[in-house]
Amino acid sequence: MSAIRNPKDFWAGLIYLGIGLAAFQLAQDYEMGSAVRMGPGYFPKVLAGLLGLIGLLALVRSFLRPGEAIGRLAWRAALLVLGATALFGLLVRGAGLALSLFVLVLVSAYASRQFRWRPTLLLALGLTVFSILVFSKGLGIPLPLWGSWFGG
Repeated sequence: MSAIRNPKDFWAGLIYLGIGLAAFQLAQDYEMGSAVRMGPGYFPKVLAGLLGLIGLLALVRSFLRPGEAIGRLAWRAALLVLGATALFGLLVRGAGLALSLFVLVLVSAYASRQFRWRPTLLLALGLTVFSILVFSKGLGIPLPLWGSWFGG
């Protein structure tokens, strides 16, 4: 019999704690500063500490509160979302931001069991327009809307 009563909290806690500790280790060479005069390491170290604390709390909770077992991993959905992200990275220079974002949303949404074409196309269009307005126009990030494949 295992002492772990909530496997989801246990594994989530381990992941959070691991990422928090890794982030804290990576930020070790950055000067911390103070709350009034923050150095370059202040924000990453505080966030890493908070993430580690959340992980530690989830770990402790996994031994105290009962919970559900971890279900099967949805391989198809995970691969589609990861593939969509990789496809975005491959397409963004040649196809541009607009088409790459549109494809990213379509492929990612296809991972869902509730996938429907009409709402997905509307979502892809809306997110693409929103992202262009925020990142290209608002923040001035230098990504071409239409890439070299389209003469951009």
